[in-house]
Amino acid sequence: MTNASSPSLKSSREYVASTSSGYSMLLLLLILAAAIGLTAFSALRPGLVTTIVTVCSFAFVLILKGFYVLQPNQAAVITLFGSYKGTDRATGLRWVWPWMSKTKLSVRANNVISETIKVNDLRGNPIEMAAQVVWRVTDTAQALFDVDDYKAFVKVQIEAAVRTIGSRYPYDDFEHQEVTLRGNNDQVKAELRAELINRLHVAGITVDECGFTHLAYASEIAGAMLRRQQAQAVVAARKTLVEGAVGMVEMALDMLSAKKIAELNVDRRAMLVSNLMVVLCSERDTQPVVNAGTSQ
Repeated sequence: MTNASSPSLKSSREYVASTSSGYSMLLLLLILAAAIGLTAFSALRPGLVTTIVTVCSFAFVLILKGFYVLQPNQAAVITLFGSYKGTDRATGLRWVWPWMSKTKLSVRANNVISETIKVNDLRGNPIEMAAQVVWRVTDTAQALFDVDDYKAFVKVQIEAAVRTIGSRYPYDDFEHQEVTLRGNNDQVKAELRAELINRLHVAGITVDECGFTHLAYASEIAGAMLRRQQAQAVVAARKTLVEGAVGMVEMALDMLSAKKIAELNVDRRAMLVSNLMVVLCSERDTQPVVNAGTSQ
C-alpha cells in the first residue's frame, strides 16, 4: 500500500513586466492617422491607395488596443495566453502588445471589519469577538494565481485567526497573573497581526494594522460573569476597609497608652477593639451609647 501525497502549491513571484509609456505610442498613432489621411488624398493608383489605407488602419487598431491607464497604487498583471509575463506598477498612460492580456488590481490599503463570532477562550468560556484589519496586496502574482479569490480568502483567514487567538488566552484573569484578551490588548493585537501575516503570505498579502472591535462574554454567561466581577470587587473593597480599620485601631490604642489617658486591662482593651472595628467597618451609621459608669 503506497502513501499518496498531494502536490505542493507552486508559488508565484511578481516581477516587472516589459511595457512602455503610452505617450510615445500615442505619437506613433497620430503619425499613422496622418499617413492614412495623406494616402487617401494622394494621386496614387486606387488599388495601391486601398492597400495602404487597409494596412495603416489595421496597425492603428492594434496599437489602439494596447493602451491602458494605471491610477496611483494600481497595478496591471500582464499575461500571454495564460502565461504570466510580469506586473506593471507605473502610473499614467501605458502600452503593451495588444495580444497580451491586462488584469488590473488595486494595491491600496483595505479596511475590513469581521463579523462577530463566538469563540471558546482558554478556559472554555464562550466569548464574542470581532476584529478590524487593514491589509493590502504586496505580490500581485500570488494574489491572482496562488489563490482562487484573494478577497474572499482574506475574510476566511481573518475569522480563522481570530478563533485561534481567542482560544489561546482566557478572556480575563481576576488574579492578574496571566496574559488575557481583555487585560493585555497590545500583546494580543501583535500576536493577531503575526498570525494573519503568516496565514495571508501565500496570497501575497500583508497586514498593516489590526485590533478587536468587539470583545465580550457571550450572552448566556454574561450575567453570571458580571455577578462574579461584582462579588470580587466587594471582597477587594472589604479587604481594603478592614486593613484601614485595623491600622486605625492600632493607632488609637498606641495613642491612649502613650498619653496615659486610660489604663485598659485585657478585657476592656478587647471590648474597645471590638467596638472600634464595628464602628469603622459597619455599612450603616452607628448609634452612640453613653456609658455613665459601672456599679460596684
